Amino acid sequence: MKKFKIKVDDQVRVIAGEDKGKEGKVVKILKDKDRLIVEGVGMISKHQKPSASNPQGGIAEKEAPIHISNVSLLTKDNQTTRVGYKYEDGKKLRISKKTKEVI
Repeated sequence: MKKFKIKVDDQVRVIAGEDKGKEGKVVKILKDKDRLIVEGVGMISKHQKPSASNPQGGIAEKEAPIHISNVSLLTKDNQTTRVGYKYEDGKKLRISKKTKEVI
C-alpha cells in the first residue's frame, strides 16, 4: 500500500506545471494514480448533457487531479517544506524539515 506524506486537508502550493504558485487545500487523494485534487487548482471545463437533475446541461468547471510530485506542503508561516517523522511517547508525528515543528 502506498503512503504519502501529504494528507487530506493539508495546505499545499503547486511547485510545477501550469498552475505553478497557486495554493489550496487537498480535497482528495487518488493513491492508485499518485495524484491529488487541490481546491481551486487545475480547473477544467466539463461538458454535461441535459439530465433530470440538470435539465439545462451546459459547461461545468471542476478540479482535475494533479501529480503529487508537483505540490509541496505549506507550514503555518506559508513556507514550503518537506515532511519528516519523529516519535514522541510512542506516537509517530509529522514534522517540518525546515523548522522542525510538528505539522
